[in-house]
Amino acid sequence: MWWPSLLKYYSHSDSVSWLEEYKARHNAGLEAQRIVASFSKRFFSEHVPCDGFSDIETLGCPSHFFEDELMCILNMEGRKGLTWKYYAKKILYFLRQQNILKNLKEYLQRPTERQSFLEGAVLIDQYCNPLSDICLKSVQAQVDDITDKVRKVLRTKNPRHPSLASKAGEVLIPEVELQRQVLDAMNCVLYEQLKYKGNELDYYNSLNSYIHQVLIRRTGIPISLSVLYLTIARQLGVKLEPVNFPSHFLLRWCQGKEGSTDIFDYTYIDAFGKGKQLTVKECEYLIGHHVTEEFYGVVTSKEVLQRMVGNLLNLGKRESTDQSYQLLRDSLDLYLAMYPDNVQHLMLQARLYFHLGIWPEKVLDILQHIQALDPSQHGAVGYLVQHTLEHIERRKEELGPEVKHRSDEKHKEVCFSIGLIMKHKRYGYNCVIYGWDPACMMGHEWIRNMNVHSLPHGPHQPFYNVLVEDGSCRYAAQENLEYNSEPREIPHPDIGRYFSEFTGLHYLANTELEIRYPEDLELTRATVQKIYSSGKE
Repeated sequence: MWWPSLLKYYSHSDSVSWLEEYKARHNAGLEAQRIVASFSKRFFSEHVPCDGFSDIETLGCPSHFFEDELMCILNMEGRKGLTWKYYAKKILYFLRQQNILKNLKEYLQRPTERQSFLEGAVLIDQYCNPLSDICLKSVQAQVDDITDKVRKVLRTKNPRHPSLASKAGEVLIPEVELQRQVLDAMNCVLYEQLKYKGNELDYYNSLNSYIHQVLIRRTGIPISLSVLYLTIARQLGVKLEPVNFPSHFLLRWCQGKEGSTDIFDYTYIDAFGKGKQLTVKECEYLIGHHVTEEFYGVVTSKEVLQRMVGNLLNLGKRESTDQSYQLLRDSLDLYLAMYPDNVQHLMLQARLYFHLGIWPEKVLDILQHIQALDPSQHGAVGYLVQHTLEHIERRKEELGPEVKHRSDEKHKEVCFSIGLIMKHKRYGYNCVIYGWDPACMMGHEWIRNMNVHSLPHGPHQPFYNVLVEDGSCRYAAQENLEYNSEPREIPHPDIGRYFSEFTGLHYLANTELEIRYPEDLELTRATVQKIYSSGKE
């Protein structure tokens, strides 16, 4: 078949002019390549600004063709085209997130009864993992498979159970004993057969919050396991409801009159604890303290999503290795899509962008919105406005890229060059050099905090900007680096920003980096030839 990845956009009943489709796909491919090629030159020295994607937002071609070309770039074989892949990934990330946000806003505008908890969880998952192949249809199919397994167990216990009917799930089962049989069968399948469990050992791993990962890894946190448990139960005719219990998300199952406001008319289910059924008192034992009745009440799908996103926000704040704070940025986007006038989270977003030194114009827009919502924030807003305007002015005054020639006398002590794979003598990490200074250019406070003066040559030696295999960027002294005897690719998310290719022994600087270090490429090649003269290259 033609274009397997695009078949989902066509129906067998469609009357399609394949020649016209081919032309449209071809033109979309050329447009995608043009935009990707332009990004390195336009945005090498700064984060892609908010308006950097304006060309993409006004595409004159079908977006699915444009995305398909981006995927072709990302799937190019080999170690070449790293810069194209880097920017294609950024563009695809933006495009998909914009589309997912649109879907989320449409979801939130529906009547509550049409807001599936599973669909909401998938939308959050998709937004935080826009490059992964996650779709509601696939996730639903996996849940349906578990539901079928529950039916098989149920059939052995009660062949006449109403949940076995072809239209089960459309009608709720009124008898409590029949509901109990469903829940017992669910616990048997989920926790005994499939070995689902709460992830106590790695509780703060963000994968626990993503529903597609919960299904793959069969583990999660209380809220993600509850969404799965609730969905299966409802498909089998048992109405469970979400309970926003503090510190530990729960479900409730009505044992009395439907819609009862008496918290003692419900049994509470801990999906994290293998479906254990709890009394009110046992719920309090679970978290170690008494709570008021309001915490036992049912919550809406929007409030469930709010808690899921809140968990991701807290994880994003904890992230120490991800210097781009991508999880925090994504979860803030999601939270503000649901609650666009939340001053606390708007301020957090403004501070985050300010800290990262990105999108100063957007920072000003956010601050203006905060000031309109809550004039009492004028002190914090004024401080950030002043420093953001200073940042914008400094950026305007910046000259072209600084060019560093190895032949300059002041650079004679620089021993290593751009693209070399190095090893840190003290900490043992592998890294690649993407910049250097003839001496430490950091401030006194950084030099003091990093104890640079304890080094034999202190700050008066070359320092190198390096991309580290753990995803971090570091500034390392020359005396702490050595050639890596077994050079390997460095799995850093920004590798394509600086390099176009990995040769197997070193990285080749892309055009923009080579402009800044014009004499390094030949030196790197000569160094590699000398070090690895065993015939590898």
